[in-house]
Amino acid sequence: MDFQHIPVLLNEILEHMQVIPGGIYVDGTLGGAGHSTEIARRMLPGGLLIGIDQDLEAIAAATEKLKEFKSSVRIVHDNFKNIKAVMEDQGIEAVDGILLDIGVSSHQIDQEDRGFSYMQDGPLDMRMDKSSTITAEELLNTLSHKELTHIIKEYGEERWADRIAKFICEERTRSRIQTTYQLVDLIKKAIPAAARKEGGHPAKRTFQALRIAVNDELNVLESAIKDCVKLLKPGGRLLIITFHSLEDRIVKTLFNELERPCICPSSIPVCMCGKQPELKVITRKPLTATEEELEHNSRSKSAKLRVAERVGSKRG
Repeated sequence: MDFQHIPVLLNEILEHMQVIPGGIYVDGTLGGAGHSTEIARRMLPGGLLIGIDQDLEAIAAATEKLKEFKSSVRIVHDNFKNIKAVMEDQGIEAVDGILLDIGVSSHQIDQEDRGFSYMQDGPLDMRMDKSSTITAEELLNTLSHKELTHIIKEYGEERWADRIAKFICEERTRSRIQTTYQLVDLIKKAIPAAARKEGGHPAKRTFQALRIAVNDELNVLESAIKDCVKLLKPGGRLLIITFHSLEDRIVKTLFNELERPCICPSSIPVCMCGKQPELKVITRKPLTATEEELEHNSRSKSAKLRVAERVGSKRG
C-alpha cells in the first residue's frame, strides 16, 4: 500500500515556520513528508532538513518523496523523544525551526495489520514503531482492572472506563482478546445503548487511550518539548500540531510555563528566582483548519496548531 498522508494545516505551518534559505529545520514526525517537502523547497539554497520518524514505512515513503532534495535532507529512524541525541549525532547544535505533528497518519489508520482503526478488523497492535515490544493486545490481556480503567479514563476521557475495563477482564478469562473487532464488540456491550448514540463511534476514546499507552505518547511529548526549545536558535520557532485535548493541554501548559517560568511564591512582589523566559507564545489560541481545508481533508477537523518562538540566548 502506498503511504498516503495529506499534511494538515500546511498553509499555517508554512506561514508560521518562517522558513528562510540556508536555515536548518527539523520535522520530528516526518510521516509521508507532506510538510517537509514544502519546507525543503523554501529553505534552498543552502538549507538543511532533518526528518525523524519511528515508522520504517514512513521513512521509506519520505525518502522517495524527498529524493529531489537528497543533498539537503537527512532522514533518521528514531522517535522525536530522542531529538537531542539525534541532533548530537548529526553534529547540529541549534536549528531555526522544529515541527511536531502528533498523532496517527492516515496510512497507519488504513492498514488493518497496524490495529489503529476501530473501523477495520485486525490484530491489536497499535505500535508506531514496530520494533518496540509492547502491543495493545498485551496491555488488554495483562493489565489489572484498575490499570485498564486508569488508562481508558485518563487517556481516552471515557466516562464508561470502569465498565469497559470490567468487560475486558471478564472476556479474557474465557479467551484472549486479539483483534480490533473483538475489542469493539466488548466496548459496545459495556456502554449502555442510550450512551452509544452520542459522541461518535463508541470505541473511539478507548482506542485512543490504548494507542497513547502503547506508545507512551504524553510522556514523550512533554519531555520532547523541553528538548526542542533548547535546540532552537533565538528567534527559532517550535510548531506543534495535536489532535486531542490531552496533547493540546500539555503543549499549552508547557508553552505558558516556558514563557513565564518564575517559580517564586505569589506572596513575593519581585522575582527572586532569576529564571528568564525561554519562549514567546505566538498563538494564544490554537490555529485550526479553514472551511476549505475541511472540505478536502476531514482528518484536519480535530487538528490544533500552537506556535512558540525562542527568546534570549540558547541554553545548554
